[in-house]
Amino acid sequence: MSAPRVCLLRAPGTNCDEETAYAFETAGGQPATWHLNRILEDASALDDAQILCLPGGFSFGDDVGAGVLFADRLKTVRDRIVGLLDRGGLVLGICNGFQVLMNLGLLGDHGESGEPSATLTWNTSGRYDARWVPLRTVNTENVFLRGLETFEWPIAHAEGRLAVADGVDLADWHARGLIALAYSEPASSDSASSDSASSDVPYDPAGAILEPPANPNGSSGNIAGLSNEAGTILGLMPHPERAIRRTHHPAWTRQPASCEPMPGLRLFQNAVAHFA
Repeated sequence: MSAPRVCLLRAPGTNCDEETAYAFETAGGQPATWHLNRILEDASALDDAQILCLPGGFSFGDDVGAGVLFADRLKTVRDRIVGLLDRGGLVLGICNGFQVLMNLGLLGDHGESGEPSATLTWNTSGRYDARWVPLRTVNTENVFLRGLETFEWPIAHAEGRLAVADGVDLADWHARGLIALAYSEPASSDSASSDSASSDVPYDPAGAILEPPANPNGSSGNIAGLSNEAGTILGLMPHPERAIRRTHHPAWTRQPASCEPMPGLRLFQNAVAHFA
């Protein structure tokens, strides 16, 4: 089988496209980076791709809200993105890319009115935060998260708090597989391996919101990432592309070589393996 074709879509202010392309290439994919304007002129690259990825950054400076302008321009080709999914493709949105997917209406539940029932907004601290955080996979059927349980990835955002509308039933989201990833209490501050976060207590979407830094932004349900019901879309605030090597972790000198492949790389390997 040939390497799956990955379309990485960037806009002015995107700054994680090279690292994300490298992660896909390392995992065995065939990434190609496209500027938003090129796609708006000719969307055939979306038709040719098997994976669409929206990397992190600060598209259009987040001037009117994180990911808002990027998503607004993408609306003209939204049907091509849906077509990619309909033919068995995958969509990944990392940090700013997650914000774009939310604004496009591809993630988060929508009521009968069509209005979104959740948004990504300012951290409760009101500040940009960059740190490694413990995480746990909630939707184990999401293609990108298969085989991943508990681990650490870095975050770097100011508008990463998932806020849900009044009346939203997060237990229903959980049952339908919409909650993909959650912030977790750490089991060890020095570990980047797959047992680096506590999984002793079952995930409870209605449970107490963890205090910072465990939940760095105050997200409802401690949610760090969302999925569609089919498990073919993943939007997440953490940056897996910054966690593909053991030496990426701040405590890497205390990590055994056996922790390779790192959980970040495994996410990209999962996406590539889906087309094997």
